[in-house]
Amino acid sequence: MVVLEGYSLKTIVDADFDTAMPQVVAALKEQGFGVLTEIDVKSTLKTKLDVDFHRYQILGACNPPLAHKALTAEAAIGLLLPCNVIVYEDTDAGNTVVMAIDPMTMVQMSNNPALQEVAEQARQKLETALAAL
Repeated sequence: MVVLEGYSLKTIVDADFDTAMPQVVAALKEQGFGVLTEIDVKSTLKTKLDVDFHRYQILGACNPPLAHKALTAEAAIGLLLPCNVIVYEDTDAGNTVVMAIDPMTMVQMSNNPALQEVAEQARQKLETALAAL
């Protein structure tokens, strides 16, 4: 089940992190998103601050046709791209949390009605990807 939570779409995957990660990438790909960047937050915090943190990845997901439409409507919207997706282990619950930025945030922040349709399409695709998990 995917829930809208503030500025994000969220689902819980009843699987460990190692199982969930490739499933998330595959579900995004099925909806036309590629992963442009991956940030390993756990590793970064250990390296930079010498602190231990649970497994947490930030994926920079991009759907090229939708990104092109958004950038054509407003060049500055690139500040809000790509669509970030986070995947992290909930060690207390023993599952994995997957969240994606709600693309409607673009419309709200830019106040550009030309982005409405693009954001709706992106939201639907991200919801479908998360629901597939």
